[in-house]
Amino acid sequence: MIIETDDVAHRRRWIVMPIHSPPGSAGLRSVRAVNGGARPTSPIRSSGSSTKATTLGSKASKLILIVSLEAIFLSIFVMIGQNRQAAFQQAKADHDFSEQELELKTNTELTRQIHLLTTELHRRLLDEPAQ
Repeated sequence: MIIETDDVAHRRRWIVMPIHSPPGSAGLRSVRAVNGGARPTSPIRSSGSSTKATTLGSKASKLILIVSLEAIFLSIFVMIGQNRQAAFQQAKADHDFSEQELELKTNTELTRQIHLLTTELHRRLLDEPAQ
């Protein structure tokens, strides 16, 4: 779609709006594809005078700026929250690791003591009936 707009100095500009193009093309269809091969002799004009179009463009650009700033701040706050959550998860993982290491050492020591007691019992039980 081709739209003629007027800028502040009332010079004509041609804007080629993007159109979904088939795969393998340049991404934008040319004027020929849009207007059947002829140069645009009567482009679609925006409704209203050029002053209204300029004011509308100014309002639209301000709106785009505000929405962009809002998106930037929102993404900053989301990233801050993710960093806090990651720090909490790391602290929890470190605590769990140290607790599991302590339990593993305790279980290993208990297993060694049980093994010593079992071998002592086997030795006493097997040596006593012979005597």
